[in-house]
Amino acid sequence: MERNGRRGFTLIELMIVVAIIAILATIAYPGYRQYVLRGNRGAAQGAMMEIASRQQQFLLANRAYATRDELEKSGYVLPSDVAAHYDYAVTPGSGTLPSFLIAFTARGVQMKDAERLTLDSEGVRTPADKW
Repeated sequence: MERNGRRGFTLIELMIVVAIIAILATIAYPGYRQYVLRGNRGAAQGAMMEIASRQQQFLLANRAYATRDELEKSGYVLPSDVAAHYDYAVTPGSGTLPSFLIAFTARGVQMKDAERLTLDSEGVRTPADKW
C-alpha cells in the first residue's frame, strides 16, 4: 500500500472553510443577539410580575402599597441577571385608591430592545408590543 505523500489540507481548502464559517456567523449572530435581548426582557417581566404579587401581599397586610425601599426591607432582591440590564423603580400612587407603578429602565445594549417597561396596579403593561 503506497501513499501519495499528500497529507493534511491545502491553504485553499482552509480558506473556503473559514469563509463558510464567517458567512454562517454573519447570518446567525443578529438572530442570536435578538434572542438574548428577548430573554433579558422576559426575565425583567417575570421580576415585575413578582413585584406586583408582593405588592398585593403588602396591600393586604398594610392597607397600602410598598415603596421600593419597603419591598427591599421585606426581603425582595432583584435577580442579578435582571439587575445587570435594568434599573427599577416602584412608585405607590398618592390618590384615594391605592395604586402603584413598576418601571424597569433598560441599560446598555438592552436599550435596543425596549428602553422602559412598566406595569401598574391595574395590570396595564407598556409598551404593549413588548409584552
